Amino acid sequence: MHEDLEAPARIVRTPEPPYTAVILTSVRTDGDQGYLAMAVEMDLLAREQPGYLGIEWAGEGVQITVSYWQDEVSARSWKQVARHLVAQRLGREVWFRDYRVRVATVVRDYGPQESSLS
Repeated sequence: MHEDLEAPARIVRTPEPPYTAVILTSVRTDGDQGYLAMAVEMDLLAREQPGYLGIEWAGEGVQITVSYWQDEVSARSWKQVARHLVAQRLGREVWFRDYRVRVATVVRDYGPQESSLS
């Protein structure tokens, strides 16, 4: 995420379900206002958290960010990390005109076989 916040270069490889997906759908306010720096910091910090599997994001106008976790306990723990709490508050107060967070259990996961993606 920190190399190119425009679009991820790959699809996250996840384990066999079930696992947890945290989906943030947002509409940004105008200007950066520190968003990019915090996004880079959150990406690096999330990678250090137990149960973290990866992140994907896309969009202009409406942006969608999906982080993947081994289970709901891991996702809940990430939500309570002190620096992430700061980012959540800034999202509500500064960066997002509108947003929605959805937490889901992935029960099915399929696509082309790994060898065809190389």
